[in-house]
Amino acid sequence: MSNTITNSQFNFPGQKNIYHGKVREVYTIENDLLVMIATDRLSAFDVVMPKGIPYKGQILNQIATQMMRDTEDLVPNWLLASPDPNVAIGIACEPFKVEMVIRGYLSGHAAREYKLGKRTLCNIDMPEGMIENDRFPAPIITPATKAEAGDHDEDISREDILKRGIVSEEDYKILEDYTRKLFQRGTELASKRGLILVDTKYEFGKTKEGKIVLIDEIHTPDSSRYFYADGYEDLQAKGKPQKQLSKEFVRQWLIQNGFQGLEGQSVPKMSDEYIDVVSKRYIELYENITGEKFNRADLSNMEERIQNNVLEYLKT
Repeated sequence: MSNTITNSQFNFPGQKNIYHGKVREVYTIENDLLVMIATDRLSAFDVVMPKGIPYKGQILNQIATQMMRDTEDLVPNWLLASPDPNVAIGIACEPFKVEMVIRGYLSGHAAREYKLGKRTLCNIDMPEGMIENDRFPAPIITPATKAEAGDHDEDISREDILKRGIVSEEDYKILEDYTRKLFQRGTELASKRGLILVDTKYEFGKTKEGKIVLIDEIHTPDSSRYFYADGYEDLQAKGKPQKQLSKEFVRQWLIQNGFQGLEGQSVPKMSDEYIDVVSKRYIELYENITGEKFNRADLSNMEERIQNNVLEYLKT
């Protein structure tokens, strides 16, 4: 669709390089600045879909920047400013090569593993007798290795992270502490909106001064799963699916159409009508997660708008 941004090739003053992620494009600028552009690309099962989703990048960026501000008293983060609906600017960091996944409920990947008969995930025991979407006795941290573009993230245990020297024990203790604090705050923020924060992932980096900070996104529908609190217990008691506020609905649509990112599978065609449905679902997610009405940005010339707003910020 023409009213989306799925790729960018900006050339900002002092620009050193560009990193193209699955969804975000990161421009490294001199003086240790990063310009992160949230595109409208949609990734599922670690595969980028052929078409963009209108407003998706704006939604992800605005939720993430708001949540960064809502948690900065607990955990330091990389964010300095958001001069455009699709842009976050912050401090350059060296990312840790693990994603800190934390799960409060048996959902998504954990539920799929559980159905296969597995009762441990990343060396963490999962109780017998659970059904999908049941709450764990206490949240569990199930890290994943951070995949390069085109590869799949893989589960990894705390023990293997330390054994392979991916993260030092001293740093890993901080990552675990920050992860639990952020999840607790996210749970409290979600509860105020009548939601349940089911699971999420956090990414961290280290500044050149050696400070560990939260980077990338936080508590967005791409990195997190939410349920509506109202009706949760009733649906569980009846063994019915929970209505989810996450991109799980896209994953389920792909599964129903024969795609799980496995070798030999082809991405099913997404019609313009379905893309419109996905866009509206993301707007619904934004309004429920933030409690605010979504204000649609001008899509008539996104590249020019983004460039002008970033250049204006860099002048300051």
